[in-house]
Amino acid sequence: MTITDIPFWKHKALAELTNDEWELLCDGCGKCCVLKLEDIETEAVYYTDVSCKMLDCQTGRCRDYKRRKQHVPDCILLTPETIEQLAWMPETCAYKIIDQGGQLPKWHPLVCGNNEEIVKSGNSVKNRVTSELKVKTKNLPNHIYNW
Repeated sequence: MTITDIPFWKHKALAELTNDEWELLCDGCGKCCVLKLEDIETEAVYYTDVSCKMLDCQTGRCRDYKRRKQHVPDCILLTPETIEQLAWMPETCAYKIIDQGGQLPKWHPLVCGNNEEIVKSGNSVKNRVTSELKVKTKNLPNHIYNW
Protein backbone atom coordinates (compact mmCIF):
# COMPACT_ATOMS: atom_id res chain seq x y z
CA MET A 1 0.00 0.00 0.00
CA THR A 2 1.33 3.42 -0.94
CA ILE A 3 0.54 6.86 0.49
CA THR A 4 -1.69 7.52 -2.55
CA ASP A 5 -3.82 4.51 -1.59
CA ILE A 6 -4.57 6.04 1.81
CA PRO A 7 -7.42 8.59 1.93
CA PHE A 8 -6.06 12.12 2.32
CA TRP A 9 -7.79 12.73 5.65
CA LYS A 10 -5.98 9.74 7.16
CA HIS A 11 -2.46 10.89 6.38
CA LYS A 12 -2.59 14.69 6.22
CA ALA A 13 -2.95 17.25 8.96
CA LEU A 14 -5.63 19.89 8.40
CA ALA A 15 -2.96 22.47 7.57
CA GLU A 16 -1.64 20.22 4.79
CA LEU A 17 -4.94 19.87 2.94
CA THR A 18 -5.44 21.49 -0.44
CA ASN A 19 -8.43 23.81 -0.78
CA ASP A 20 -10.35 21.06 -2.61
CA GLU A 21 -9.53 18.51 0.11
CA TRP A 22 -10.58 21.01 2.80
CA GLU A 23 -13.95 21.49 1.13
CA LEU A 24 -14.44 17.75 0.62
CA LEU A 25 -13.81 17.12 4.30
CA CYS A 26 -16.90 19.14 5.21
CA ASP A 27 -19.81 16.72 5.57
CA GLY A 28 -22.33 19.46 4.79
CA CYS A 29 -24.32 18.96 7.98
CA GLY A 30 -25.05 22.68 8.36
CA LYS A 31 -24.76 22.62 12.17
CA CYS A 32 -22.15 25.37 12.08
CA CYS A 33 -24.78 27.53 10.36
CA VAL A 34 -27.44 27.29 13.06
CA LEU A 35 -27.74 30.09 15.59
CA LYS A 36 -26.30 29.32 18.99
CA LEU A 37 -26.96 30.81 22.40
CA GLU A 38 -24.30 31.08 25.09
CA ASP A 39 -24.96 31.18 28.81
CA ILE A 40 -22.72 34.02 29.97
CA GLU A 41 -22.31 32.57 33.47
CA THR A 42 -21.51 28.97 32.53
CA GLU A 43 -20.22 29.55 28.98
CA ALA A 44 -22.44 26.63 27.90
CA VAL A 45 -23.43 26.79 24.24
CA TYR A 46 -26.92 25.84 23.13
CA TYR A 47 -27.71 25.06 19.53
CA THR A 48 -31.04 26.09 18.04
CA ASP A 49 -33.09 24.89 15.09
CA VAL A 50 -32.81 28.38 13.58
CA SER A 51 -30.39 28.85 10.72
CA CYS A 52 -28.36 31.70 9.32
CA LYS A 53 -30.29 33.64 6.71
CA MET A 54 -27.91 32.34 4.04
CA LEU A 55 -28.64 28.66 4.68
CA ASP A 56 -31.09 27.02 2.31
CA CYS A 57 -33.23 25.10 4.82
CA GLN A 58 -34.30 22.52 2.21
CA THR A 59 -30.76 21.57 1.19
CA GLY A 60 -28.75 22.41 4.31
CA ARG A 61 -26.27 24.32 2.14
CA CYS A 62 -25.27 27.98 1.98
CA ARG A 63 -27.07 29.94 -0.73
CA ASP A 64 -23.89 31.82 -1.71
CA TYR A 65 -21.00 29.99 -0.08
CA LYS A 66 -18.21 31.76 -1.96
CA ARG A 67 -19.51 35.22 -1.02
CA ARG A 68 -21.07 34.43 2.37
CA LYS A 69 -18.92 36.99 4.22
CA GLN A 70 -20.36 39.73 2.02
CA HIS A 71 -23.87 38.77 3.14
CA VAL A 72 -23.02 37.90 6.75
CA PRO A 73 -19.90 39.81 7.83
CA ASP A 74 -19.58 37.89 11.10
CA CYS A 75 -19.70 34.49 9.39
CA ILE A 76 -16.81 32.44 10.75
CA LEU A 77 -14.42 31.11 8.13
CA LEU A 78 -13.10 27.77 9.26
CA THR A 79 -9.38 27.27 8.88
CA PRO A 80 -6.90 24.83 10.39
CA GLU A 81 -5.92 27.65 12.77
CA THR A 82 -9.45 28.52 13.90
CA ILE A 83 -10.99 25.07 14.24
CA GLU A 84 -9.43 24.32 17.64
CA GLN A 85 -10.46 27.75 18.95
CA LEU A 86 -14.12 27.18 18.13
CA ALA A 87 -15.38 25.20 21.10
CA TRP A 88 -18.93 25.51 19.79
CA MET A 89 -18.27 23.38 16.73
CA PRO A 90 -20.32 20.19 16.94
CA GLU A 91 -18.61 17.01 18.09
CA THR A 92 -19.62 15.44 14.76
CA CYS A 93 -17.72 18.07 12.72
CA ALA A 94 -15.22 16.31 10.45
CA TYR A 95 -12.68 19.11 10.89
CA LYS A 96 -12.87 18.76 14.66
CA ILE A 97 -12.73 14.96 14.49
CA ILE A 98 -9.66 14.93 12.25
CA ASP A 99 -7.98 17.70 14.24
CA GLN A 100 -8.39 15.58 17.38
CA GLY A 101 -7.03 12.44 15.69
CA GLY A 102 -10.36 10.65 15.32
CA GLN A 103 -11.98 8.70 12.49
CA LEU A 104 -14.73 9.99 10.24
CA PRO A 105 -18.14 8.46 11.03
CA LYS A 106 -19.64 5.88 8.68
CA TRP A 107 -22.26 8.38 7.44
CA HIS A 108 -19.65 10.91 6.26
CA PRO A 109 -19.84 11.33 2.46
CA LEU A 110 -16.13 10.54 2.06
CA VAL A 111 -16.64 7.24 3.88
CA CYS A 112 -20.03 6.09 2.56
CA GLY A 113 -19.79 7.66 -0.90
CA ASN A 114 -23.04 9.61 -0.88
CA ASN A 115 -24.73 12.67 0.65
CA GLU A 116 -27.85 10.89 1.87
CA GLU A 117 -26.44 8.88 4.77
CA ILE A 118 -25.79 12.04 6.78
CA VAL A 119 -29.47 12.94 6.43
CA LYS A 120 -30.62 9.40 7.29
CA SER A 121 -28.35 9.39 10.35
CA GLY A 122 -29.96 12.57 11.71
CA ASN A 123 -26.72 14.54 11.51
CA SER A 124 -27.88 17.06 8.91
CA VAL A 125 -29.99 20.18 9.41
CA LYS A 126 -31.58 19.64 5.98
CA ASN A 127 -35.35 20.19 6.26
CA ARG A 128 -35.04 20.53 10.05
CA VAL A 129 -34.36 24.25 10.55
CA THR A 130 -36.13 27.58 10.12
CA SER A 131 -34.42 30.68 8.76
CA GLU A 132 -33.51 33.43 11.20
CA LEU A 133 -35.56 35.72 8.97
CA LYS A 134 -38.69 33.97 10.28
CA VAL A 135 -37.87 33.96 14.02
CA LYS A 136 -37.70 36.91 16.39
CA THR A 137 -34.47 37.12 18.37
CA LYS A 138 -36.38 37.19 21.68
CA ASN A 139 -37.88 33.79 20.77
CA LEU A 140 -34.54 32.03 20.18
CA PRO A 141 -34.53 30.34 23.61
CA ASN A 142 -37.73 28.57 22.51
CA HIS A 143 -35.78 27.05 19.64
CA ILE A 144 -32.99 25.32 21.57
CA TYR A 145 -32.45 21.98 19.93
CA ASN A 146 -30.23 19.03 20.80
CA TRP A 147 -28.62 18.02 17.54
